[in-house]
Amino acid sequence: MGDDGVRQLSPRFTTRLVKWDGRSATYKISLDENLRRILGELMEQMLKLLDDPEAPLLHRLFPPAYSKPADVERQDEYRRLMQEDLVERRRNDCQTVIDSIKDEHLDEERMMAWVAAINSMRLVLGTYLDVKEDDPPRQPESQEESAYLWLSFLLEESIDALSRNR
Repeated sequence: MGDDGVRQLSPRFTTRLVKWDGRSATYKISLDENLRRILGELMEQMLKLLDDPEAPLLHRLFPPAYSKPADVERQDEYRRLMQEDLVERRRNDCQTVIDSIKDEHLDEERMMAWVAAINSMRLVLGTYLDVKEDDPPRQPESQEESAYLWLSFLLEESIDALSRNR
């Protein structure tokens, strides 16, 4: 769906969902209770998915470090050494979102965890939906497509807010 797909949601929101608040030096999260509930549910689902890091849906989260057939042993060693840490990092990011889902302001550390967790769930949904970078924008026809587009928009807003603090 690429960037064009993200723009479809922009007019539906009258205010920015995430913005840098220079006065409090925090990120203001403007999500209503329903959107916070949905995000929390998505993060709970993500935590369950992380129980099986070898699942095909998680391929984009844990791509191979070595892709040449001759590097099978190196890839196995990389997974043995890194898989647990990578999974734990993703779990922590999701848990941070769940723990701070009702907060209206986030510090930079929690905002970075939100970005990582949102992006992870977006990648999983993109894999599930078989989204390709060059897919033309379209109206969502399922809950999963709606969630993917919304997470894409939320990710874009979050990254934009982080860039405004630089």
